[in-house]
Amino acid sequence: MPPMRRGANVALTREIPGLTGIVVGVSWNAGAERVLEDNLVLATVLCDSHGKAPSAEHFVFFNQLTSPDESVSQVTTTLAGDREQVEIDLPDVPADIARIVVVVYLNDGTAQRRTLAQLREITVVVREAGSARELIRSENLAPPLTTETALVLGEVYRHSGDWKFKVLGDGYSSGIAGIAADFGLPL
Repeated sequence: MPPMRRGANVALTREIPGLTGIVVGVSWNAGAERVLEDNLVLATVLCDSHGKAPSAEHFVFFNQLTSPDESVSQVTTTLAGDREQVEIDLPDVPADIARIVVVVYLNDGTAQRRTLAQLREITVVVREAGSARELIRSENLAPPLTTETALVLGEVYRHSGDWKFKVLGDGYSSGIAGIAADFGLPL
């Protein structure tokens, strides 16, 4: 299967009946940029039908490892070569959550004058929970990044009773603050 491009989507549960859990992973290559490599953070934002997080607890990252309902969790031991992963138990996602947005950001990126443009490669992968079978892989989302310090990789979202995944690759020069503002998260 060729890598999915920005904007492409796939109907996960329609194409794979019985799919109940997925693991969304991210991998990156920062070359010799060790500071950049060590300061990238994977996070997810659970959003309602208006595209906003119902509360700060709907932001899952290294300081808050699960969503309030425990349907979305950071994976502490990654599999299959991903740098970081989040597991999503699809049937347990509350009905008022319409989409789960997957982001990476530079922790203290602006202060250290680092940007995601220094990455050689960054990809998002969706795997079947349990088997780790690869279902989706994005194209390299690093080009054409320039001043961005945060990146929306993709989203898992409800559509006509099914779950879909869409590759996004939308960058934020304002980092995590820009993501927080767009998704209604207090900083």
